[in-house]
Amino acid sequence: MRLPETSSVLAVRRGVREWVAERGGRGPVVVGLSGGADSLALVAAAVVETAEVTAVVVDHRLQEDSGAVADRAVAHAMALGCVGAMVVPVDVGRAGGVEAAARAARYAALESVRDGRPVLLGHTLDDQAETVLLGLARGSGGRSIQGMVAWNSPWGRPLLGVRRAQTVRMCADLGIEPWHDPHNADRKYTRVRVRDEVLPLLEDVLGGGVAQALARTADQLREDGAVLDAYATELMRKARSHPAGTATLPGRPDGDTEIADPPDTLSIEILATAPPALRRRAVRAWLADQGVTGLMNAHLQAIDELVSNWHGQGGVAVAGGSRDHRLVVTREHGTLAVRAQPRI
Repeated sequence: MRLPETSSVLAVRRGVREWVAERGGRGPVVVGLSGGADSLALVAAAVVETAEVTAVVVDHRLQEDSGAVADRAVAHAMALGCVGAMVVPVDVGRAGGVEAAARAARYAALESVRDGRPVLLGHTLDDQAETVLLGLARGSGGRSIQGMVAWNSPWGRPLLGVRRAQTVRMCADLGIEPWHDPHNADRKYTRVRVRDEVLPLLEDVLGGGVAQALARTADQLREDGAVLDAYATELMRKARSHPAGTATLPGRPDGDTEIADPPDTLSIEILATAPPALRRRAVRAWLADQGVTGLMNAHLQAIDELVSNWHGQGGVAVAGGSRDHRLVVTREHGTLAVRAQPRI
């Protein structure tokens, strides 16, 4: 399909072309297609700007006509020139709420069929602004307002510099009627209210340009964060640098030793001498290595107290572990350690 050279089409194509160039050139990609304007515009541009496109429609089966919507999206993808298009049905759980469960199911489905190819997602500058504003409202630190990144293997987001209105206009220019997800108009979802009420009010009160400013802030914070992460990684390496030694194994004759790896702990002494911002980043990265999930700012602050303001308090329970055991971060023998404790 030959694309018209309208301003909206050119803006979307430019976003994809620049993303492809930064990744080292054209190659085959998968595009996550919902049937909405953003993902349809992305498919159309990717067909022109990449080697070949396979569209994948994840059917969450949360609405009565979801199968028909998925089939229609596949038909659009093939008409736009995709080499292939498929529907992947998923079962959406309820853990963390419907939105979070649907997102997890969607990403898992896309991962299962990508076959080594990058997966392009249709998030726009407006989505980025909403993400930054929601992160700011949560108050969970700079990382939460860094927004989405253009490339986090295998996920690519070429349209983070493109406005939602441009993808809608592109579909109109192509004569395509996109699907309008009713969930995107349901105000029981916080993101919908941010999109429909909060951002328009901010644009009105502050004289416009708010979405671009929020996206620009995310870019700047991400650059700063990359530098801090590098320093934090070095701090974690130093705090972890306990030489391996020998350990007497239980049940062995006295003096019978074997080489044993030391537990993965962090030195309190090294952590305590570091600036708090670096210390917390290092601890967060270390906890991720230990299988800790869903770390909240309150957890991180309490763990930091074990280092910087310890007065005999107990460990901090964190998410992760198993059905029978929970994970607890403790201070012991001058180190931070993660221990599995039986659930009561």
